[in-house]
Amino acid sequence: MSVVKINSVTVPVDKRERFEERFRGRAGAVETTPGFEWFELLRPAEGTDRYLVYTRWESQEAYDAWQSGQDFDRAHDGGGDTLAPAAERSQNHLESYEVVQSSGPHGEES
Repeated sequence: MSVVKINSVTVPVDKRERFEERFRGRAGAVETTPGFEWFELLRPAEGTDRYLVYTRWESQEAYDAWQSGQDFDRAHDGGGDTLAPAAERSQNHLESYEVVQSSGPHGEES
């Protein structure tokens, strides 16, 4: 069963561009991680200052393996990026979910 990790990150309006640039500059290493399924960075549209970082994993074990590895450390250091952090880690909130139902275009289930 797939698992989803959603990290909610408070980013002040004046630091949004820098925050998004740090994600553009990430090495992309997560995409080659065994068990990785999906990534999305969601920008707040209205009524909130919180970005959502959505990742989907084949299993909790796949996520745990990535989180305990060097790629996780590099990604959260800015991936070697010279830009300073745009948000404090203390302002992050990670939530975990299990996927119980999913569908795509034309009712295709995954």
